[in-house]
Amino acid sequence: VQLQASGGGLVQAGGSLRLSCAASGRTLSSYYMGWFRQAPGKVREFVTGIYWSDGNTYYADSLKVRFTISRDNAKSTVYLQMNSLKPEDTAVYYCAASKYPPYDNNWSGPFVSWGQGTLVTVSS
Repeated sequence: VQLQASGGGLVQAGGSLRLSCAASGRTLSSYYMGWFRQAPGKVREFVTGIYWSDGNTYYADSLKVRFTISRDNAKSTVYLQMNSLKPEDTAVYYCAASKYPPYDNNWSGPFVSWGQGTLVTVSS
């Protein structure tokens, strides 16, 4: 599956952004779709995920209040709605896909399909 992430940009603290991840090349009915982010100088971290088949969602505990994942079946697109953004949310955001269940609660794998990343910058 090929993934194309978009929607990043510059936003002031307290603002909102919606990221999109458009998928092509495969039917997503049994895929796990995840959003991850990597801030400068930090390791990549799990943000949120969704199991396409049943719509079950999963969140990093620290982000579930402000971030929401959703999907559009018709468009084969996953969205990440980010509200009340903070400067520490500044990062490159990636979407990823896997046919297999995540290894753990941090969704550390096995994601072999990745989008190119979209930069989110939150100014203070």
